[in-house]
Amino acid sequence: MSVLVVEKGEPGREASWAAGGMLADFGLELPAPLQAVATASAGMYPEFVHELEDESGLKIDLRSEGTLLFLDSHRDGALQQSHPLPAVLETFEPALQTPDLPLFLKERSVDPRDLTTAAIAAARHRAIDFSSGDHVLAIEINGGKAAGVRTNKTRFASEIVVNCAGAWAGQIGPHSLPTRPVKGQMLCVAMPRKELVRHVVRTPDVYLIPRSDGRMLIGATQEEAGFDKQTVPETIQNLRKSALNLVPKLAAARILEAWAGLRPGTPDKLPILGATSTPGYFVATGHFRDGILLAPVTAKVLSQIVAGQRPELDLKAFGVERFRS
Repeated sequence: MSVLVVEKGEPGREASWAAGGMLADFGLELPAPLQAVATASAGMYPEFVHELEDESGLKIDLRSEGTLLFLDSHRDGALQQSHPLPAVLETFEPALQTPDLPLFLKERSVDPRDLTTAAIAAARHRAIDFSSGDHVLAIEINGGKAAGVRTNKTRFASEIVVNCAGAWAGQIGPHSLPTRPVKGQMLCVAMPRKELVRHVVRTPDVYLIPRSDGRMLIGATQEEAGFDKQTVPETIQNLRKSALNLVPKLAAARILEAWAGLRPGTPDKLPILGATSTPGYFVATGHFRDGILLAPVTAKVLSQIVAGQRPELDLKAFGVERFRS
């Protein structure tokens, strides 16, 4: 197929660029219907990254150090008692200063900006075209079937259209999609020592995501603020303080960047994946906090559906029709 990506800004520079990149497929953190899909997608990542690196010639920071998950003792007490905990936290992360013991999860993390840059390069290597700065306003319909898209500049004809516009997907007709932006603020610091923290650390208040080059991401808020992407200095400082409570040595870390992104939320916190009632029009949006995690499996099952094949996974829970009155 001949493929064109129509992007209102720069490809990959919205939620993908703002994401932390935790590939967290642990059941406690995910709605039950999403578990099998998330597990399948997490398992695809090593090969997915290998293929992107091979085709793009770029390096992607995929880490397999694992995650230290600190549970809410009130909410998750039963789970905490039923899972083995590291006996001596100092052997896992000496810089962590906390009396609590975490679960150790064999999760990976990836740098989404590396991933996005490589994905775009790999796509271009496969002769996929991009049209940047084209804001899609509506899906063109002809004879009851998808016929292309209308943008603020022009029209593009196509018998197949996939709406993967993230938090903006619901603004594109003809079907009503209940997506909304959920703001997340976070910051990136340069650790005073490259291996100061090796594992991803997740607590009810903050998460820490180390990168292989010595950077660390600290995040993230979850705010209903419309399409506002402004950072709030007080919020960024509160995130930093929460990180310092866990790792006091981060007091010497230099802040490199702070930003906000807009996650595509849905009323039931599940993605919207699959065909619509309009032949040729498909949707892949609403991934909320799991867009990077679900990227490879979303690409795979949507490709199968678009090609008229039976998807490998059961997507009934994610269909567009569940929001019809």
